[in-house]
Amino acid sequence: MVKEAIVLAGGLGTRLRSVVKDVPKPMADVNVNGKLFLQYILDYLSNFGLEKVILAVGYKYELILKYFGGKYKNLSLIYSIEDEPLGTGGAIKKSLSLVSENDVLVLNGDTFFKIDFLKLFEFHKSKKADLSIALKPMENFDRYGTVEIDKQNRIIGFKEKQFKKYGLINGGVYLFKKEVFRNINLSEKFSFEKDFLEKFYKKLNFFGLPFDGYFIDIGISEDYERAKKELAVLFE
Repeated sequence: MVKEAIVLAGGLGTRLRSVVKDVPKPMADVNVNGKLFLQYILDYLSNFGLEKVILAVGYKYELILKYFGGKYKNLSLIYSIEDEPLGTGGAIKKSLSLVSENDVLVLNGDTFFKIDFLKLFEFHKSKKADLSIALKPMENFDRYGTVEIDKQNRIIGFKEKQFKKYGLINGGVYLFKKEVFRNINLSEKFSFEKDFLEKFYKKLNFFGLPFDGYFIDIGISEDYERAKKELAVLFE
């Protein structure tokens, strides 16, 4: 089982400024008892037996560092600090220098996707994948782009945002080899989704595994309000 994870927690959260002010998005209070969104993510990682989490931080990272410190439950917390925004890809690439295992989980700090990490790990190994994505089936949506897979679950395409009656979206949970960027010329700042996933899926072994677990993305205020109601019911 994978033992390490990177959580992308450096976003500015500009679309949430009206309801979440002056804190990084993952520090959003989503519970009447003051539980933070990032705590739900860390709790879930802890329950699956992970040992180390690298928090890729930037905007007001001092608030995260002060709140969580170097340990949360059984998790060792390490901070990869951006001096300037590096994009999702740049943040991951910088954090990989702190990873010691061959495979690492990567999660978006503003998304919670209730999946079985062990199942994803076993799938990833069975496919000898360079990268595996947890995919979320959705109906009647236009907020997300979709990911296309073949019968062997190999990723064969990414589609732009448009209304879909049904589709698989990128759930923001990845498992990949530590050396995934080796021999690829990428700038210091880049988008993991646009500049890596969408450009290299034909050259590398990218696979996707659908999970129909609970999914919430607090990137917009409506879903942030929904998270405050649903996460407490789901986990407490």
